[in-house]
Amino acid sequence: MIGTERVAVTLGDPAGIGPEVVAKALSLNPQLLDRIVLFGNRRNFEQTLNSCKLDASILDKVRFVDVPGERINPGIVQKEAGRIAIESIQLAVESVMQGDPASLCTAPINKESIIAAGSQDIDHTNMLSKLTASKRVSTVFESRKLRILFANKHLPLKVAISQVSTQSILDAIDMCNEALLALGTRRRRIAVAALNPHAGEGGLLGSEEGEIIRPAVEAMRSKYDVSGPYPADSIFYRASRGEFDIVLSLYHDQGHIAAKMLDFHGTVSMNLGLPFLRTSVDHGTAYEIAGMNKANPASMVAAIKTAMKYSERYMKHLKSSVSKTM
Repeated sequence: MIGTERVAVTLGDPAGIGPEVVAKALSLNPQLLDRIVLFGNRRNFEQTLNSCKLDASILDKVRFVDVPGERINPGIVQKEAGRIAIESIQLAVESVMQGDPASLCTAPINKESIIAAGSQDIDHTNMLSKLTASKRVSTVFESRKLRILFANKHLPLKVAISQVSTQSILDAIDMCNEALLALGTRRRRIAVAALNPHAGEGGLLGSEEGEIIRPAVEAMRSKYDVSGPYPADSIFYRASRGEFDIVLSLYHDQGHIAAKMLDFHGTVSMNLGLPFLRTSVDHGTAYEIAGMNKANPASMVAAIKTAMKYSERYMKHLKSSVSKTM
């Protein structure tokens, strides 16, 4: 069921496909225009509408918070593009923190561009955590029936593996349960993916399952409906068929590959643990096709509708959580 609250939508990096997928998403779903507040460079967005031969009257029908800036060349890293992306996010967060719009949906940003513009944060999650002083923020993918929570995100694989500990698994299982509560799911069946092939094959292919992961799972069984570790080459498929409500992925690509193979254009990323729900597309800025009218808006459509679907439930959960601690 879709709620009635408005959604703040940031246009992302103006040199990427963010403005294009937002423009196409709104053109395909004009009924959403009065539910959206756009944050970004208005001139760049208008140029995008024109180059994609879309109805420019969209700008007269949607509320737009402009971030002025210099002309942006599509498809290349630019400090100015990073600055516009950062300021768009900051303005959107300020608005959402005041209660209207109620949730945030973000188009992709480019890590090199925002760093060039002076950002100390490598991605949306870190940036939003700091802007809202949020201590424990999780990233959850939703792809059809499959939900995935990531124990960590943008880390080199060697570092991500080194951070797998019994405590990190305990914390992540907690976040899985909290995520499902926040999304209002009927059941909360949690599956933990293994780190090594064949879940370590009894120690023949790695010791982490027996020494680190399984003890954490066993310690949480009395609190939650949690099981694992399961071989990663099958557990995501099983969850996509409805056997589990969420899978704990132990590193970035483990979960990303599963979700995107299932439904690349329909996967939505969510941040839970912020004072509001944040959704996003599951793809990047795609500089290689920026400005060419080739971008598929399906993930942006899904991200906007997911924000509308879950925002009211999420805010009710936050209020309930706060009241229980008082």
